[in-house]
Amino acid sequence: MNTPQFTLTFPQLDRAIAAGPAETIYQSARRGGVRIVGACGGRGTCGTCIVHVVAGQVDYSPKRVHVADIKLRDKRWIRACQANVRSDCTIEVAPRSLAPVVRADVTARGATDLHCDPAVTTYDVVVPAPSIARPSADAERLLGVLPAGAVQSIDLAPARHLSGLLRQANGHVRVRVRAGELIDVARGNRPSLGLAVDLGTTNVAAFLVDLDRGVRLASLAIENPQVAWGGDVVSRLNVAIRGSGGSELRASGLGTINALAHDLCKAVGAATSDIVDLAVCGNTAMHHLALGLPVAQLGRAPFVAAIREAMEVKARDLGLSVCEGAYVHFMPNVMGFVGGDHVSALLATEDLWSRVPTSLLMDIGTNTEISLIHRGEIWTASCPSGPALEGGHISCGMRAADGAIEGVALVDGKLALKVIGDEEPVGLCGSGVVDALAALRRAGAIDSSGRIGVDHPLIEVVHDTRTALLAPGVGFTQDDVRSVQLAKAAIRAGTDILLHLAGIAESQIARVIIAGAFGSYIRVPSGIEIGLFPDIPAERFQQVGNAAGLGVQRTLASMRDRLHASDLANRCRYVELSSTPQFQKTFVARIGFGAGGATGRAA
Repeated sequence: MNTPQFTLTFPQLDRAIAAGPAETIYQSARRGGVRIVGACGGRGTCGTCIVHVVAGQVDYSPKRVHVADIKLRDKRWIRACQANVRSDCTIEVAPRSLAPVVRADVTARGATDLHCDPAVTTYDVVVPAPSIARPSADAERLLGVLPAGAVQSIDLAPARHLSGLLRQANGHVRVRVRAGELIDVARGNRPSLGLAVDLGTTNVAAFLVDLDRGVRLASLAIENPQVAWGGDVVSRLNVAIRGSGGSELRASGLGTINALAHDLCKAVGAATSDIVDLAVCGNTAMHHLALGLPVAQLGRAPFVAAIREAMEVKARDLGLSVCEGAYVHFMPNVMGFVGGDHVSALLATEDLWSRVPTSLLMDIGTNTEISLIHRGEIWTASCPSGPALEGGHISCGMRAADGAIEGVALVDGKLALKVIGDEEPVGLCGSGVVDALAALRRAGAIDSSGRIGVDHPLIEVVHDTRTALLAPGVGFTQDDVRSVQLAKAAIRAGTDILLHLAGIAESQIARVIIAGAFGSYIRVPSGIEIGLFPDIPAERFQQVGNAAGLGVQRTLASMRDRLHASDLANRCRYVELSSTPQFQKTFVARIGFGAGGATGRAA
């Protein structure tokens, strides 16, 4: 039994937590709710969880030396996941773990008010008081003032509150009905609110909507705390499959929704009990973890979901602190790892892709989904890209926060940096990763195979690792280059295969729609240059921001859009890339930066 016997103190956070002798600093921090970036989930492969032990003893025996094991400004930084606690310790967390997110990408560009046709119908009524002559039940009198046939059943929660509320409000109440079920009775002055949630792998975005008017009142996004178990869905699935990790992941995700609901309602002067309907989208793994569905079969080929249809679940069954009778609508999945978030993005961008013969919708992130729409047909695939393009599995990778290098340019043979917040650089976010690779490639520091040149003026050797030092303590290493190559090759190979199945060339793509947080800020020319995007004119690209967030808001506010989302999911012709004969060959051809890697069609 790992009985806690040491104390870890984090002065920057004014926190102290217990630690056990069999725990690493990273494990203790995760259990104690202290955020330390760990893209690989603590397996010792990414180097992002660096800390400085100010005082105390640790056993630091890394499996291998990593460029993250550095001495900078007279401090030795070590990987928290490789250090076991041996005494009370004072720990300094790396700046890139502490920097607050400034680009959570809450809204979609060009978003407008929502079509208002919600699942919940609201009735403002006056219920007559009972009399000795007619002592009818409270519920009976309530139903008597509602339209005939409007209610076929009554949820237990409003039934429990009805009698007291009628007397307190002198019969003036607001009734909420959903699909013939009376789900709530409240005072007549309470708003009818809905909560739409984009349950992303990296960030969770929530939107508070006035269901009476179809107007978004407030929005907020925070980092998904599940990153403590790994930056990608495969790492989290492995944790869930191994044992109790699934319940921890589920509690963490649902707790985030509760926190967002609380903060959003507080911002507009409402109560969480005013939220009477919810809609949630996420990739298949996030969907299954939130619902407590089995994930073992999803984590291995042929990657079969437990359920793909849209689901309606009572919010209280998930432990969500909203109106007790409210339902949560989980958007339909497609197949494999293509989930409701991509369906939401298709819904939100339909006006863009439906107006041209051929479009490509790319939602790039830790789980990248691509749809090729050609003359009404939709081919869809999920590409195993991993978190590299969002700064994960990058030695100095970080969130899009103050101090993150977001842009890298080559000026007179030297690297010029653009840093979020004009702060001292502390790491690289996704757009900076792509720019860095493109600039180094342009400078000749990286050859067509992706190998960093040892004798180039922009390159140094740190711990036997070839590294481009972008700023003091911020490097871009050979391993980082390989991580980005694998990610971009997977995405580009997926694109190539969809084009092959549709029987068209990439030059026929009239519009490329790039969605998501990463897609909002990446420089398209850099993406084309490294071979991430098709080699077509940049003016054909359109960056739309959080399309999944807009789509899930639309399904919350409109039953018409909710039904249409299910139709779009059914229209998608899912392609399982791992079982496609040409995938491996195409993937390998796209790894480099030569004719088949960065430009031209793969073999």
